[in-house]
Amino acid sequence: MNVQRIAAFSDAGEGGNPAGIVIAEHFPDEAEMRRIAAEVGYSETAFAMPDAGSDRWRVRYFSPESEVPFCGHATIALGAALARHSGPGRFALQLNDAEISVEAAASNEGYIAALQSPPTRSATARAELVDWAPALFGYSSEQLNPALPAAEIHAGADHLVLALKDRGDLAAMSYDLDAGRALMREYGLVTIMLVHARSHSDFDVRNAFASGGVLEDPATGAAAAAFSGYLRDLGWPHQNRIRITQGEDMGAKSVIEAAFTDQPGSSIHVSGATRLIGL
Repeated sequence: MNVQRIAAFSDAGEGGNPAGIVIAEHFPDEAEMRRIAAEVGYSETAFAMPDAGSDRWRVRYFSPESEVPFCGHATIALGAALARHSGPGRFALQLNDAEISVEAAASNEGYIAALQSPPTRSATARAELVDWAPALFGYSSEQLNPALPAAEIHAGADHLVLALKDRGDLAAMSYDLDAGRALMREYGLVTIMLVHARSHSDFDVRNAFASGGVLEDPATGAAAAAFSGYLRDLGWPHQNRIRITQGEDMGAKSVIEAAFTDQPGSSIHVSGATRLIGL
């Protein structure tokens, strides 16, 4: 299988979160997709094939250790790959549990892509998660920002969001991978999203992705969509648009833009630049 390697949410032609992309007439069997994802070694590899009898693409996402229901950065990378394959435009995607779309247009640095996320929802985090998740990272309750209370958030995949008062605490994030994997899998979380608010619409983020066998993701579009829905549910003064800077603390700065309406649960428009790593 030919695997394209594309970084999504890059910043001025650098950084971003790399994804593997495989476009084929038919999916390999699941064991082979898992093997390819593990061999590529990125946080996710997306597999796409024409959906018979429709104009959609059937898409599945695999981390090095598991299949995931939705991956934002791999979808952005897939948009760039489909534009290279079929020309710029909008592409309808059929995921395992949702129908979404991605569009891509040429830019000076490659392609800019945007996805429309699955519907969003959020809820107050379960009490035991509020106790155990901060402790995983060595944080106390006093370090959490009460203006953005801990919540379980969703936009195609489930995440926990924890907001920190101090940017230095975000920079100091560390945790045990095995303990994080156990916690995330027990509670059905794809990532734990750690957030620091620079302003009402500008956020610094780090995403722990132990559930997929990866310590940290440099850009997480699915979590960005879920977080946007959470801000909307919370009544946060977001002005219908936010900007997320992620990966900076790990030397892979990524920039995610999200725009959305006030309609509860509605899809989030998530966009960013891409950077071709290799074909």
